[in-house]
Amino acid sequence: RDASSTPFNKKTKRGEIIMSTTIKPINKTFTAGKWMPRDRETLVNWMQKVMDKAEKDTGPLLPVVKNLKNFIETDAKAYMFFNQMFDEVPADKKKTLLGLPQVRDYQHMLRLFNVILTHAPSFNETGFVGFPFNAILDWSMATTGGWAGFINDKVNVHIKAILDAWGTFLRSPESAYVLSDHPRNGWFGEDARKALPNFADEFVCDPSKPHYDFNSWDHFFVREFREGVRPIAEPDNDAVVVNACESAPFAIARNVQLLDKFWIKAQPYALQFMLNNDPWTKRFVGGTIYQAFLSALTYHRWHSPVSGRIVKTYVIPGSYYSEARSVGYDPVAPNDSQGYISEIATRAVIFIEADNPDIGLMCFVAIGMAEVSTCDITVYEGQHVKKGQETGMFHFGGSTHCLIFGPHVNIDFDLGGQTPGIESENININARIATVGPRKK
Repeated sequence: RDASSTPFNKKTKRGEIIMSTTIKPINKTFTAGKWMPRDRETLVNWMQKVMDKAEKDTGPLLPVVKNLKNFIETDAKAYMFFNQMFDEVPADKKKTLLGLPQVRDYQHMLRLFNVILTHAPSFNETGFVGFPFNAILDWSMATTGGWAGFINDKVNVHIKAILDAWGTFLRSPESAYVLSDHPRNGWFGEDARKALPNFADEFVCDPSKPHYDFNSWDHFFVREFREGVRPIAEPDNDAVVVNACESAPFAIARNVQLLDKFWIKAQPYALQFMLNNDPWTKRFVGGTIYQAFLSALTYHRWHSPVSGRIVKTYVIPGSYYSEARSVGYDPVAPNDSQGYISEIATRAVIFIEADNPDIGLMCFVAIGMAEVSTCDITVYEGQHVKKGQETGMFHFGGSTHCLIFGPHVNIDFDLGGQTPGIESENININARIATVGPRKK
């Protein structure tokens, strides 16, 4: 991908997507949301440690990893793709573009997965390796074989099983070892306290207890704000729409269509696929989509952007490591593919009939990115929610999400002067992001 790309407002034949696509050269900061370290050395050292452990690991593969191995070696397409994705890495690339030691083949990949499944992310002041599986697949994801392999439904069944097993570990007491006061690597150590200086004041915890009273990595990661820390903007004004996640604006799209070529460079949204052929999809054709992404160190629960009644919810299984071929090499994929993955990744859908008739039916879509793909809906159909009320969460982290409004909604966004894009900054959850005017005729 051309590192000299400049911002643009991309107009498609059918609609308009507003976003900045400024791409930083990869020798500078390359990780939106701090899901990966901002310097190569930290990431290289981490990968080398994992590889060293994998070299010494001569025991049997864990069951979920063994199942993937068996599938690769008994399914002709999977065997072809998982060989191609490593064979297609150029011979002169002893290391990936991020400077990581290159994974040799799918057998090596499986051994590395085996190591990761019993490790929780530790803190590092340059950012932590929040996407460890993604780091292992760094270059292979960008090859033709990688694209074909990771969009395969049968492959994704096995990838999901592996990520679910990792999630089980992250919810276990064994994962709490990273919640220590180790000055460099502990989540309550000196470096972490600098990165999260007001942690005890902002989040529900008890500093007098071991690990601040968090019993696992996942418990720490889905921590809750203390009451009043994120006040709800104009709670009694139904014309004000608030931020549904602690997130940074990625894109605004207007006049969105039922079907579009979501895999091309502009990544226009295709509602039919985003909502998994839901019969209500046509009610949003010609409407507006707002998309924003979450950062690693912040809050990972979802809140309702409006007051209204929950009328339908479901989770859509999808892909985990597919990135848009049109963006070229993305060193922390799928950051640059957030529009594309809104149609194909694992996602949770919540339809809300807003109390404000000028809004009517709207939709919140939580979208998993890579291993950050466990979408947990905590509201139920028929429930009335107030603006700012919790509706669900991402386990192990954030991802990206969309708010979808119908064509009749006259919505004016206020993003604090920011142009949506990969370099935008977080807006607090429950803060005002838009105002809705009288219904369009």
